[in-house]
Parts: sequence; structure tokens; C-alpha cells
Amino acid sequence: MGGAHGRCSGAHRKHPTPVYTTFPDTTAPASAFGRDPSNTVRTNMSCLPYAHVDSNLRALAGQAEGFGRLAIGGLHGPLYHVTTLADDGPGSLRDGCRKKEPLWIVFEVSGIIHLSSYLNVSSYKTIDGRGQRIKLTGKGLRLKECEHVIICNLEFEGGRGHDVDGIQIKPNSKHIWIDRCSLRDFDDGLIDITRASTDITISRCHFSQHDKTMLIGADPSHTGDRCIRVTIHHCFFDGTRQRHPRVRYGKVHLYNNYTRNWGIYAVCASVESQIYSQCNIYEAGHKKVAFKYLTEKAADKEEERTGCLRSEGDLFITGTQAGLMTVASEMFHPREFYPTWTVEAPSDALKQVLHHCTGWQCVPRPADEAAIA
Repeated sequence: MGGAHGRCSGAHRKHPTPVYTTFPDTTAPASAFGRDPSNTVRTNMSCLPYAHVDSNLRALAGQAEGFGRLAIGGLHGPLYHVTTLADDGPGSLRDGCRKKEPLWIVFEVSGIIHLSSYLNVSSYKTIDGRGQRIKLTGKGLRLKECEHVIICNLEFEGGRGHDVDGIQIKPNSKHIWIDRCSLRDFDDGLIDITRASTDITISRCHFSQHDKTMLIGADPSHTGDRCIRVTIHHCFFDGTRQRHPRVRYGKVHLYNNYTRNWGIYAVCASVESQIYSQCNIYEAGHKKVAFKYLTEKAADKEEERTGCLRSEGDLFITGTQAGLMTVASEMFHPREFYPTWTVEAPSDALKQVLHHCTGWQCVPRPADEAAIA
């Protein structure tokens, strides 16, 4: 983003503390917002991080904030054009994702791709849904033992079957960025990050119509998940029941998310997890307590332990109770791992923008300047 609302300038990037920005007043009527390409929507979307990444096709590469900041996707590969909504075959999404070379995958069609089995994504891929409206249904994406994957501007809905997640990241995957996706109604999770997968950012996503939304860390027997590091920011958890996220072992930074009307809890800290919740909005419905702690025993320890959760600048509204416990001394701080990120004090203006401008958006596909050059 440009100006005062953008990602910090070079001078600010040297500063070791977070960068706070201020939203402009949001005075447009409700009808001005929505998932259409009007100028009003684009103006309000520009208040979020990453407005600059739509300036050209490959500007996404290496631009994630947080732990996934190194993800470059298919930056150094050619374009792959998806020309069919078929599950497999020439010109299909599956055909592009299985190829071993780096690829920047774009779509020449809009519509529903019904997956009959998990679609495995190999390393150095960008799946870029800008310019079209693509919905994946039936099964989801699987990021297995891969690195440098960017998934942008897609919809995921209606995944069916045992252990079927919208996006399943396991095992041993790293440098992943999931941005501006809409996810709803899968039989298991919407995004699950387990089995030593790490250095992941999830941003500007919209989660709805679901129970177990996001699991980070598999189970107490998988002590290798101590390496997990995930950033989740500027997302909208819209009435989903639980796991926003639920964390075992990993370090998770949450900032400027909007979570409302959960059915059990908003965020859960379990065995040895460290969750830094910063400037988020928690808006309770019937269930008032936002934070939950679960005690489990790591496979290599004698005693059961819960996780740690620090809340800094969070906004609790509509009678929300934080439910915080004492923060343990081993709690991490994000600046130990990255010097800057775009965060602001939570407000009603921020809530409205996250409500309307997260998830899939009707934005044009930018020109590929690399191809032009």
C-alpha cells in the first residue's frame, strides 16, 4: 500500500517494533461494499495490506507479512494457463500443480472444479485466481513435503470425506502464503497445518459455515510440531464454531483479525503452544469466552501442559470475556522473527473492512511484466 496506510517505508523497516497505521473513516453506505469490482470496494480494499501486490502479476512473490514472508511461489517459472474446469488432463489445474518445475498458474475460465481426490501441489507454484472466479469442491488442496507455494483468490466449498480439509498442509512443508481465499463447509478442517510444516502466512481470508476451522499442530504425539510458526492476519472468522485457530506446540501470531459468534471458543492454546494475539476484534454471540486452554501431555514429557496466550491491544465487544490465564515466561514475541508488520488499533472501521473485503474478490488479473519485458 502507498502513503501512510501502506507497508512501512525503508526507514521504518529498520525499526524493531510493530508499525501501527490508522484507517480512514469508512463513511460509504453498506451497499457500497461487497464482492463486486466497484471503485468503492477497491478504495476500501486499499486500506488493507498488500494493495501493491495487484500492480503486476508477480508482485505477490516474497511479499507476505509474517512467518510466510519468504514464499515466492512460481516467481521464476513460466505462466501455466488453466483452460478447463476438468478435474484432470491437459490444461487442468491438477495437471499444472503436479509438474515439477516452477509455475505461475493463472485461469482462463471461471466456474467450479470438482475434485474427485486431493489435489497435490508441488513446490514453487503460485495458484493465482485473480481475474476469474474459481471454486474448488469435492476435495481440497494438499501441500505435502513442498515449499514456496502461494495460493491466492480462490473459493473452497463443500469438501466431503474423512480427513478432507480445504487446504491440508502436511508433512514438512514450508514457505507458504494463503491470501484472499474464501473457505466454507468441509467435512474436516478448512486449513490444517501439521506434521512439522512451518513458516506460513494466512491473510485476508474469509471463513464461514464450518465447525473445526483451523488446526495447527497434529496431536500430542507429534513433538516435531514444535518447529511450527504461523502468522494469521486480516482474516474474518464469520460464525465458525471453533479453532480460530486451535494450536499445539507451534508459535502463532494473530493480528487484526475479526472473529465473531463462535460456538465453543475463538482461540485455543493446547500443549506447549505460544499464541500472540494482537489488535484483533472478538465479538461474542451466545458463547462469551474467547480464549480456551486445553491440557495435554507431550509424548516426550512426564507431565501434562497447556499452552500460553498473550493478548495485546485486542478488542472484546458484545460482552466477550477474554478468559486469559497468566502468561508464561517462555512466550515468544514476533519481532524475534520479523521486524515489521502492518497492524492498527482495532476499531469499527477495521471490522467493516474485514467484513466486506476478505476472501475471494473480483479483481482483474494484473499484467505479467516479466513476460512484457
